[in-house]
Amino acid sequence: MWRDPGTPADSFYETRPECTDVPKSRFRIKAGKTLSVKKWQAAFSPEGYLDIGKTLSRIHRGGIHPSIRGEVWEFLLSCYDAKSTFEEREEIRQRRRAKYAEWKEECRQLFPLVGSGRFITAPVVTDEGLPIQDPIVLLENNPENGVIIPVPEISSTNTINAAKKVTDKKVIQWMLTLHQIGLDVIRTDRTLVFYEKKENLSKLWDILAVYARIDTDVGYGQGMSDLCSPMIILLDDEADAFWCFERLMRRLRGNFRCTNNSVGVEAQLSNLALITQVVDPKLHQHIEHIGGGDYLFAFRMLMVLFRREFSFCDSLYLWEMMWALEYDPNLFWLYEDSEDASDKSDESKTRLKSIRHYGKFERENMRNGTKNAEEPPLPISIFLVASVLKEKSATLLQQARGLDDVVKILNDTNGNLDAKKACMAALKLHKKYLKKAKKP
Repeated sequence: MWRDPGTPADSFYETRPECTDVPKSRFRIKAGKTLSVKKWQAAFSPEGYLDIGKTLSRIHRGGIHPSIRGEVWEFLLSCYDAKSTFEEREEIRQRRRAKYAEWKEECRQLFPLVGSGRFITAPVVTDEGLPIQDPIVLLENNPENGVIIPVPEISSTNTINAAKKVTDKKVIQWMLTLHQIGLDVIRTDRTLVFYEKKENLSKLWDILAVYARIDTDVGYGQGMSDLCSPMIILLDDEADAFWCFERLMRRLRGNFRCTNNSVGVEAQLSNLALITQVVDPKLHQHIEHIGGGDYLFAFRMLMVLFRREFSFCDSLYLWEMMWALEYDPNLFWLYEDSEDASDKSDESKTRLKSIRHYGKFERENMRNGTKNAEEPPLPISIFLVASVLKEKSATLLQQARGLDDVVKILNDTNGNLDAKKACMAALKLHKKYLKKAKKP
């Protein structure tokens, strides 16, 4: 029987011609499987209510058409409630855009480069809050160099470097991260034509700078630029991209929370070790034997959600598959912290009690009672990593004599993984783990 091979989606994310070693995407736009513009529009009632069950099913079958990816992601990441009207969503959108503009202006008052269309890659203050007079800093902050556009209340002679000592510790901490954000921004998705434009680089820097300022507990951590970059590409409005990233960070910020004794992602690595011990005890024993019991070799996969293991297009496909499988209709109300949301949350949960409104992975958690346990259920990303280890189990057992071998074997999967197959394998492993973990 003839099958439609589908249309490649790489053309939606143009690669720079000199980048010849970029892996081709496996994702294909398939008629009748991929969520199309027509199917997406048909999923809404005249008032704007979204049939989320049907939408999740379609995404699960064939992903999302790139032309509507951004607006669908806003629902998958719980920026909006599926049972809201067009009018209600527009009100929320405008309120959030105003809030982002307010935060951005606060950041600009502290550091005028924010929102200027420019960014920095060198430190601007010392740990004590004193302005740095380094030649690179002076060059980057020199208005004549075009790197900073002075705001009206600041004269050209009173640049950032001539500013007074900063005394607020939180502001110092924030300013210390700004150049690190800049260094990461210029390294993020550099193979894409999109980032040849300076305004797109500065937009990414602005969003990460504002986020680092408002999330004082976590701030900025390396890897966040990889998570934020797709949002900039998929959503034209900077504020909309910010809120999509902020919602994603609600799920992942624990990975970036660091203390003097631990890194946040260590908890997920411990859970990965636990899962592997349950589903493949022989492999876990071997990994421990060669000194990899802390599973740090999987650090990158979990921190940036497989951005390096898949092509750009395939990583987006993987993310939307994961989010569709994990979808919980109550997260919007959990994230929303306005008084209006608290008033409506009980009503909304009543309307969304049907199990078809939840993703397949989430349904399995509900059936097994892990959803109501004291500890939150493990995310699908951990099972994805576990499924990759399981698939490479024979090779790891035969060839891995040290951690360098483990890293090399896993690196060989880069660009060779199939997003849909990886998600299906993770679902199977999740089911197997829940069954085995239940046994006394």
